[in-house]
Amino acid sequence: MKALILAAGYATRLYPLTKDRPKSLLIVGKKTIMDHLVQKLESLNEIDSVYIVTNQRFHGLFEGWLKMLKTKKRVVLDNDGSTTNENRLGALGDIRLVLERENVNDDIMVLAGDNMFDWDLRGFIEAAKVQPGLFAMGAYDINDKEKANRYGVVELDDKGNVANFLEKPRESPSSLVATGIYYFPKDGLDLITDYLKIGNEKDAPGHFIQWLHKEHEVRCHVFKGVWYDIGDIESYRKANLSFSN
Repeated sequence: MKALILAAGYATRLYPLTKDRPKSLLIVGKKTIMDHLVQKLESLNEIDSVYIVTNQRFHGLFEGWLKMLKTKKRVVLDNDGSTTNENRLGALGDIRLVLERENVNDDIMVLAGDNMFDWDLRGFIEAAKVQPGLFAMGAYDINDKEKANRYGVVELDDKGNVANFLEKPRESPSSLVATGIYYFPKDGLDLITDYLKIGNEKDAPGHFIQWLHKEHEVRCHVFKGVWYDIGDIESYRKANLSFSN
C-alpha cells in the first residue's frame, strides 16, 4: 500500500502565516503538521512508500524539510508545477498526477496535508482490509449540524456505508464530516481518470466521493478522538494549543 499526502494548496485563508510557507509545514505543538502525519504512517507496516505532492512555489521548502526528516519509510516529493492558487491542479488533479508519474499500481491511502488528529490510523487500515476492493473514507462526528456545512457531510446507511455525501451543503443533514482520509483500492484507481474526463470538480476529494457513491459502494470508518481541519487562523490557534500540551 502507498500513502499520498496532499500538500499543494496555497492556504490563502491563513495569510500571512502561509504567504511564504506551505500550510503543512506550519508548526503545531513542537513539530510541523507534515511531521505529525508522517509519524502517524511510520507504524503502519502496510505502507511502503509515502508520496507528498506539493507545488512549484513551495517545493524547495519541502526539499529542505525532507533532508531533516527521520523516517524508515521511502518518501517521495512530487512537484505539480503550479505556482498560484489560480493555476493549481486541485486535489483530484494532484492524485492523478502522482499515480501516473510514479506509475502507482497499488492500494493507496490519501491524507489531506492540513489535518491534525490524535488517533491511530491502524483502525482505518484494518477496516479497509476487511473488504480491500472497496473504497473507504474516514469521518468524524463534530456534533454540530450548523458547523458541519463547512466540510463534506456524510450520511450512513445501516451497514455503515456512505448513503449520501454533500460537499459543504447549505443545510447539513448530519454532523458527520469527512476528515480528508481516504482509501482507494488499486482496481478502482482508473475511476479517478473517468471522473476527471467528464469535467467534474477537481478541487476536493469529497466531490469524487459524492460522484462515486452513487454507483459504487463506499465504506466509512468513524474516528474517535481529537481532530482539527486547519483552514483558518482560529483553527490553527486551537490546534496549536491542543497539541502543545
